[in-house]
Amino acid sequence: MNLAPPSDLFDVAIVGAGPVGLAAAIACKRAGLSYVVLEKGCVVNAIFEYPTYMSFFTTAPELEIGNHPMVTGHDKPDRRDALMYYRLVSQREALNVEQYTSVTAVHAAPAGFTLEIERRDGTPDTVEARRVVVATGYYDNPLHLGIPGEDSDNVSHYYTEAHPFMGLNVTVIGAGNSAADAALDLWRGGAKVTMVVRAPELKSTIKYWVRPDLENRIKEGSIAAEFNSRVVDIGQDTVRVEGEDGETFELPTHFTFALTGYRPDLSFLEGLNLAQQPDACLVLDEHYESSAPGLFVVGSAGFAGKTNQVFIENGRHHANLAVAEIERQLARHTELQTH
Repeated sequence: MNLAPPSDLFDVAIVGAGPVGLAAAIACKRAGLSYVVLEKGCVVNAIFEYPTYMSFFTTAPELEIGNHPMVTGHDKPDRRDALMYYRLVSQREALNVEQYTSVTAVHAAPAGFTLEIERRDGTPDTVEARRVVVATGYYDNPLHLGIPGEDSDNVSHYYTEAHPFMGLNVTVIGAGNSAADAALDLWRGGAKVTMVVRAPELKSTIKYWVRPDLENRIKEGSIAAEFNSRVVDIGQDTVRVEGEDGETFELPTHFTFALTGYRPDLSFLEGLNLAQQPDACLVLDEHYESSAPGLFVVGSAGFAGKTNQVFIENGRHHANLAVAEIERQLARHTELQTH
């Protein structure tokens, strides 16, 4: 795709090609705005990283963007449905997406913003844009435990599927939806699963049809669970756990899934000194414009303290509101220049 418009200045640079970023791109296209989407991975990279057989909580219409219908053969779309849908929408709309292009910094510039980027081959470059829409989500930035062994080859912050772990001892750290789904899937795949949970019980936010299943597996002893406990060290064949009484003990473990949550990474915006709320959410207006005029943050990227409240279903509407405001601002700017 063509990275630069004839003027070498885009109306809008969109950072992130997830569903919300793609929704923003479609809105820009239909508003007649020149735009580029810069994505450090593949299109909808976060969904690509989801567990292989994951199903969404919601129905297909709530995942749709650009009035393109999502057709599936079951009530709740799964990962494969979503990948195919967003890929086809990108192709049919001929969206200007630059995959495997990282944005490393954003600076204010006379015409709007300068974005420092790193291309697929590692070469640095810049993109100029009048407005910026950030739609980077949070799934590519796991919360690290900060313990020895966390960076070992036998540790992952992402779960894929159970097949490689049949007959192995697997520790799952966490008590939310990701941990619950992984623990059940691993057990059904023949792994010997132990969950390590800091709290006295599983999170109340676990999907209502999953929680009873997991609770019953723990109750019957099919899945072991260490509550009020935390992993303090990860080795090649064991993890060391600190229990409620402060004493430590070892669990035999061949592989560990540290599924302790994710947070937005907006370090590439540090130079703009964006205002934040006490809960680490950005200060955004009703159009999702940040404290840096002309920079909009849509979807979950601006909601570090409330990531469990922003999803594709509502984030796609953020994109439409932001682009509508950008269209208004740029039209006003053109009008003032002509008088």
